[in-house]
Formats: sequence, structure tokens, C-alpha cells
Amino acid sequence: MSATTNASKYVVIGAGLAGAATAWQLASRGHEVTIVERSHPANDAGSSHGSARIFRYAYPDEFYTGLVQQSKIGWDELARLGGTPLITPTGSVDYGADRNPAQLATILEARGIEHELLSAAEARSRWPQIAFDTPVLWHPGAGVIDAETAVTTMVRLAVEHGARLLNDWPVAAVQSTTGGYRVVSTTGATLDAENVIVSAGGWLPQLLENLALPAGFLAQIPAFEVRQEQAYHFPYRDQPAAPGSTPAWPTFIHKMPGMQVYGLPGGRDAGFHGQKVAEYNGGKRLSSAADQDGLMDPSNRARVVDYVSRYLPGVVPEPYAETTCLFTNTPTEDFILDRVDGITVLSPCSGHGAKFAPEIGRLAADLATGIGEVPAQFRVAGLAAAGRAE
Repeated sequence: MSATTNASKYVVIGAGLAGAATAWQLASRGHEVTIVERSHPANDAGSSHGSARIFRYAYPDEFYTGLVQQSKIGWDELARLGGTPLITPTGSVDYGADRNPAQLATILEARGIEHELLSAAEARSRWPQIAFDTPVLWHPGAGVIDAETAVTTMVRLAVEHGARLLNDWPVAAVQSTTGGYRVVSTTGATLDAENVIVSAGGWLPQLLENLALPAGFLAQIPAFEVRQEQAYHFPYRDQPAAPGSTPAWPTFIHKMPGMQVYGLPGGRDAGFHGQKVAEYNGGKRLSSAADQDGLMDPSNRARVVDYVSRYLPGVVPEPYAETTCLFTNTPTEDFILDRVDGITVLSPCSGHGAKFAPEIGRLAADLATGIGEVPAQFRVAGLAAAGRAE
């Protein structure tokens, strides 16, 4: 379909982790691909910027643990092709009255993933910088994803395979045409396509009604909850031996009644000398990403600082850096990956999608090209029957 420069067989809307992974997969298979991005890949107004996202295997649903295993194959291949490591090993600890480490351990055991169950005292002896309050699950295969480098690597590989990247190209609508679709930007520029993959993250809620989707399909899509999450970097009391070296801090998820907190080494986002800590789904609700203001909520900051004072003695409870990012949640915390006619809707989100990016890209490319299926719980009709992923 490339008779003119404003036409492409596949158009991918959004160059975050999911969109970049899909474009890489399509282009590497020899397909004609154009990526349109409202700003630039991995920009800080989306969900895929920065150098610190958690990679972990521990899930209460074995389906997701298996999906992480599949995704790790893709991460290793991407690192090999890109020539740079993308996951820094740290290991991970899960604990808290509502986290159920024993259940998580049963699933890791079933999947053959190395792990240990520790008492709170054993865990405190190993990691005195964390005040564990329950038994702890430790699995050493976890780590920290460099999200920004992953995105730019996948986009670069896609372009090397012939894909075209159009930056500063915000999409206003996708219209049906006799030959497929016309993607229209907010400036009036157009791009014709046979197939469109929509990976718009937090902008998807406001875009849905303008995507030329059948009414019946639209009616099945659950309501999204977009949140402006807030993360804080707290300085380590004992600094790593050398700048950029990996501190002896694992990633963690601490789930207790009324609050779930996660933390991870902050990477280059804040100079390598602090732990990134955030309350999961603690940010304000937005109608879409367009409503974000980047402002920190003092009450959330106070909650997180109080948490750090009580549970993280290994850091100074005064953040030296802070930032916002977007979560785009479905009611079940599952992803949406579905296709109708020539439009594929791709929304791996709910605050835990980063680790699955290579596998989601493979599944989306299979679906868009008609050569494969996706798990039923990612289809819009199956979301209502699924449990929460966490």
C-alpha cells in the first residue's frame, strides 16, 4: 500500500513500550510499518519513560508468571540485538499481610522459578534496610527494566528493518475508507493504512470514540481508570561503592490493609543513589492523559514519607527527587489486546505491563497479521470473567 508516502500497510499509534514492541515485531517480519507518536518515543508524558520499572515473576495468577517467562525470552533477544543490557538483576521481595507470600511461592514452584520463603527475622537479617513485618518471598530472577532504553532500542530496530517513525504526530481520529483506514492527526495531516494498531496508553480513553470501531465492540470495552501516579526517590543511608553500581537493594512489593507500596533502585532517573518508592494506585484519577498536570499531591507525599519512616530504615525519609507517571487501569488489571476488522486495540497497562513488552508486541503482531490468537482474558469479551492480576 506504499504508492504514496502518506500510506502504510500497518500504522502503529504510540511509541511507548507496547507500541514500540509491536512495531519491532512487525517490521522484523518484513511488513511495511509506520509509527506515529504524539511527541517522541518514551517521552515523559506517558508510561514508558525513565530507567526504572520492575521486572518480576511473582503473581497470584500462574498465567501471568508464565507470561513473564515468555517475555524474558524476548528481553534477552532484544538485549542481544540492541547490544545493551536492559534488565539489571536485583532480585525481589514480596511481603505484607495482604500479599500472601506462600501462595506466590506455590506458583513459582509450579513454574520452576528459583525462590525462597523467609521469616520476617530471616529477611531482616539479610536486608536490614527493610523492616519486614511478615514472612517474605524472595526470588533472585527479578530486576529493574530500563524502559526508555528498551523503547528506543525497539524503535531503532524497527527503523533498521524499514519502519518509518513520525514524531510530533498526535492522532485525533481513525476513519474508515474503502481501502482500510485513514489516520488523522490533530493538525489535519493524514496517513492511510490497511491495518491500525492503537497503543495510545492514557490517551486511549479520549480516542476510543474516534476509532471507527463497531458500536458492539465499543460497548464491551470496560471503563478505564487513568491515574497520575507519584514516585519519590529517597537517598540511601549507605551509598553504593561507585557511581552507577548496583546497590544491595532488591525491588519490593509490600501489600497491607489500606496501602500497597512498591520500591526499586532508582537507576539514572535520580543519580543512582536512591530507592524509588511509590504507593500503588495512590495518584489522582484523570479522565485521560490529556488532563495530567505533573503536580505532586502533598497528602500522598506525606503518606509515602510516613511509610518510609516506618518500614525503610535504610533510606533517609526525605525525598530528593520526585516525579509523576501514568497508570491506565482496567477493572480487572488485565490487559486489552483485541482486534476487530483492521483495528487492533492494545492496552497493556494497569501499572504492571512494562515487564511483558516483548511478548505483548509478539502477540499484537500475530493478531494484527492474522497468524495467531491472544489469551481469552485479553479479549474485551473475556475481561469481565477474569480476576485481578496484581
